[in-house]
Amino acid sequence: MENYRPSSLPPNFDFDSKAILKRLPKARAALAELKGIAATIPNASIILNTLALQEAKDSSAVENIITTHDELFKAELNLSFIENIAAKEVQHYASALKKGFELVREHHLITNKTILEIHSELEGNDAGYRKIPGTALKNDRNEVVYEPPQHRQVIVDLMSNLVEYINNDDLQDIDPLVKLAVIHHQFESIHPFYDGNGRCGRIINILYLVAKELIDLPVLYLSRYVIQTKPDYYRLLQKVRTDNDWEAWVLYVLEGIEVVAKQSIELIKAIKELMLNYKHHIRTNYRFYSQDLVNNLFKHPYTKIEFLEQDLNIERRTAAKYLNALAKDDFNILTKIKVGKQNYYVNNGLMDVIANYDYQL
Repeated sequence: MENYRPSSLPPNFDFDSKAILKRLPKARAALAELKGIAATIPNASIILNTLALQEAKDSSAVENIITTHDELFKAELNLSFIENIAAKEVQHYASALKKGFELVREHHLITNKTILEIHSELEGNDAGYRKIPGTALKNDRNEVVYEPPQHRQVIVDLMSNLVEYINNDDLQDIDPLVKLAVIHHQFESIHPFYDGNGRCGRIINILYLVAKELIDLPVLYLSRYVIQTKPDYYRLLQKVRTDNDWEAWVLYVLEGIEVVAKQSIELIKAIKELMLNYKHHIRTNYRFYSQDLVNNLFKHPYTKIEFLEQDLNIERRTAAKYLNALAKDDFNILTKIKVGKQNYYVNNGLMDVIANYDYQL
């Protein structure tokens, strides 16, 4: 239905269907468990760095921006002669997610200014909302199936309405997880930016859960679920437009929240267990043990001397001594890699955990 146009929220639909009410408690329980276990990570920067980069990689992959963990973590090292465009784009996503998290955590609001700042960080420009027509969505037969709003004032008005809907719960009495599904559909239908709409929309998903205090840290990776179910994602988005089938779309989102929350719980448990193993081994065998040292190794899956200098407030020679000792350890903690005149150190256990997590999905 090419003539579909998003209208002001709230949508005219009864979200209290039997199917939605049956699925909702499972999603909420999984999310609550995830919130609880994430709170037990000893340093929030571990989530904000390692796991935010993981989310950034997956969200970018939805848009066919493909990079490997190796390329991504090398880019974070800022080695002068390593330049991977896809990895840099993924880093921009991670940076935008962190920026949005700081803004929303403070006020528990998502404003137009917040969205524009996130997008500016994501795309590296201040183009703002579209001033020219957006790209039409086509199917595999090159037929136009949806065309987003084409006029700037319509976009601005719809975004203002969306922001009000996000922050004003009096507009519609529905569960926040159901509301998340509505918000995401509306944002993707408005398609307010020239580029980066999908990635920006997925950041808003995470920030909405933070704003509603359903999670305290950005730990729910819905991008992974979208990758797994990409045909369903686009089909069900479109079914709302063509058939007003909100129920199927909401059920899809609730299932995604439940599935991904459970996956994220297992990932965090594995990281916590590995951190504990490292802690016991380093504390038993090295006088230079500290929790800050362990945190550094998990905050930066690929670390370098400068990172350790900054995090532990120690001299460069001392930082190098610590890392080189751990790289020689039979426990296989770190692998030292030389690139030109510079070295970096790979956290072998953490990279195995991340790789296995990818495999399980």
